[in-house]
Amino acid sequence: MPRYREVVREPGEAVMLGNAAIARGFLEAGLQFAASYPGTPSTEITEALAYAYKTLGWPVVQWSVNEKVALESALGAAIAGLRSFAGMKHVGLNVASDPFFSSAYLGVEGALVVVSADDPWMWSSQNEQDNRWYGVHAYVFTVEPKGVQDAKEAACHALEWSAMLKRPVLLRITTRIAHSRTSFKLGPLKRIPIEGRFEKNPQRWTLIPEFARRHRLELLRYWEELKAKAHQFPLNVVEGEGDVAVLASGIGYRYAKEALEELGLEAKVFGLSTPVPLPDKFAEELSQFEKVVVVEEGEPVVELQLRAALQELGSKAKVFGKTDGSVRLYGELDLEDVKELLAKVFGVEYGRPKALEPPKMPPRPPVLCPGCPYRSYFYALKRAVNRLRVEPVYSGDIGCYSLGINKPFEVQDIIIDMGASIGAGIGLSKALKDRVVISIIGDSTFFHSGMTALADAVYNRAPLLVIVLDNFTTAMTGHQPHPGIGVDAAMRPAPRIEIESVVRGLGVEKVVTVDAFNILESQRGTEEALRYVLENKKPAVVIARGACALVALAQARKRKVEVPKYYVDESKCTACGICYTAFNCPAILKREDGKAWIDPALCVGCAQCEQICPFGAFVPEKRVKEWERLLRTARPG
Repeated sequence: MPRYREVVREPGEAVMLGNAAIARGFLEAGLQFAASYPGTPSTEITEALAYAYKTLGWPVVQWSVNEKVALESALGAAIAGLRSFAGMKHVGLNVASDPFFSSAYLGVEGALVVVSADDPWMWSSQNEQDNRWYGVHAYVFTVEPKGVQDAKEAACHALEWSAMLKRPVLLRITTRIAHSRTSFKLGPLKRIPIEGRFEKNPQRWTLIPEFARRHRLELLRYWEELKAKAHQFPLNVVEGEGDVAVLASGIGYRYAKEALEELGLEAKVFGLSTPVPLPDKFAEELSQFEKVVVVEEGEPVVELQLRAALQELGSKAKVFGKTDGSVRLYGELDLEDVKELLAKVFGVEYGRPKALEPPKMPPRPPVLCPGCPYRSYFYALKRAVNRLRVEPVYSGDIGCYSLGINKPFEVQDIIIDMGASIGAGIGLSKALKDRVVISIIGDSTFFHSGMTALADAVYNRAPLLVIVLDNFTTAMTGHQPHPGIGVDAAMRPAPRIEIESVVRGLGVEKVVTVDAFNILESQRGTEEALRYVLENKKPAVVIARGACALVALAQARKRKVEVPKYYVDESKCTACGICYTAFNCPAILKREDGKAWIDPALCVGCAQCEQICPFGAFVPEKRVKEWERLLRTARPG
């Protein structure tokens, strides 16, 4: 577990990651319960809270199997009077949208803050979406910090306002806020004993149509009241003077302030930390200006609310923003874009500085780590497919194994969302009569949303091969635990759910487990399962098991286990190139004469190269049985 000592420090000052500061803000507001599913850029919030749980004994923190369950758990705790938090990345809220909408109708007895970490320009995501729209759609009060400097206070106030309003609050952050560092003033931690309560009241807590209709009317009344007082949120500010107004939401406030200062311009700035709903008071004041500039990251969520309000108020103010093309509709905010916009509105000259041409660097595409069990399994998979002479369609998923899209493996033909490898694979298998569909999913993703899709595949007799790559962790987001590992969020022993038992329980008749580091075993097991699919027209599952090399290395350092290195016996190397082309291990390099060379700084002694070389040119310095065991068993904790 990463250490977040600053999150549990005594009051004072500390330099912290934005996500860690959000965790600290929750602790200062008396958070009692947290449930999340890991997803960049949100993960560190819950990791920091889990560190507090482990060291302080509070709040209760859990990693859930997916975002829907996390939000339902947090909502249940909030209904019972606890101050709760559910965290996820932006696409995770899609998974959790059902309980999110219902939570707005029900309200809470304690408090509930849902954090959506949006990812403009998709640095680690499959799409770019602005989840403030969820606030608009679901009638959920939405808060966003005006830069990383406000991250801690935004979390603290969001939880306090949820407790005051008895309604859920959406805290929307973006990648720059989540992963930037700055100095924060730390207040006292606020521990509230967990003493939940629940009073039976079906009219309040059950959303059958009769009661839901009443909730709908109450929600609409609440929304109008909230618009009238949202300007009082402590992080909303109005400052400066001028004939032009700038409505800057979230991190857009920092860009606007910096741009105005650098251009030497004066404007009345409305710094907005409550983009949904747009406060009525702000709209009324802005209606008095001839020109209003809207600066926000993502979609024109604030701008469209403002335009509607100005029209209703009969204002003639001209609005400059995203809907009129003044600002682009994609990517992260850029200071130069904001400066160009303000210069245009104020009628001053501004020449965007010519961008420096970046130095020509050699291309460095992302690759699987040296010693990754996915590499050896993908190699075995390709051999199995070739031996059976089938033409597969690879239905991929979200995880490290997404890198299988690259050469030489090319085992990801489609990637849609978490769990879609199996769901989409069902449709592909029914549509393609002359192809075999192979769905590839990771262990954490299987628990997240693969289980229900596999049940559907069994029920609908989908002829597809499902490969579960089990490396005992949620590797892509930083090695968080899941139900198949045997530890909880605080790294304490927990029940371990065996994937084989789940798969068989769902009705899969053919289940093959292989050692991902053993290429021949993996090839034979995959061939066996593929034959079953082809002959029986039913789904089969291969579980390819091998530890994440990074976790194994961490465990080796902790236990003082020696990690052996491999070297190339030049007398046996024929320069065939299989190792650095068809296998593509980043630790194996091509010499000028075509022979292989192993970089000792990258080699992790996984023995994969020894198996794929037909001439026996790869030789270990020594055999270390404990290291071989760790490669097959290492888990976080």
